[in-house]
Parts: sequence; C-alpha cells; structure tokens
Amino acid sequence: QWHSNTPKPTQAELDALWDKTKKQIDFVQNRQQAYPSIVDQLDTLYHGGYDAWKAEIDKVKDKYPKGK
Repeated sequence: QWHSNTPKPTQAELDALWDKTKKQIDFVQNRQQAYPSIVDQLDTLYHGGYDAWKAEIDKVKDKYPKGK
C-alpha cells in the first residue's frame, strides 16, 4: 500500500528513473575501470610530468564523457 501524499509513480516513471540511474552507474563503473591505478598515475606523473598524466586521464574522459 502506498503511504504518501504524493501520487504513486507509474511503472513507466519507475522504468525511466531506473534507466537514468543505470546509465549513471554504468558511467561511473566504466570510468573507474578505465582509469589507471593510482600507482600508475603517480608513476606517470613522476616520469612523464603533468602533461603526460593529463593526457592519460583525458583519454578516459574522452571515451566516457559526462552527460552521455
């Protein structure tokens, strides 16, 4: 039983919300898996400098842009 002053959401509304949430979860998981480990990032910073590190990070951001 629905106990709220707001109308009960329809199945279509729930499905749309789930689709949006799933896309956000996939985005975060994809980026997390694609980024180099912290150890590798620090190694890149030490040996290649900021620009080399940024180039690696930008590859992931380009592959998995926000808002898609």
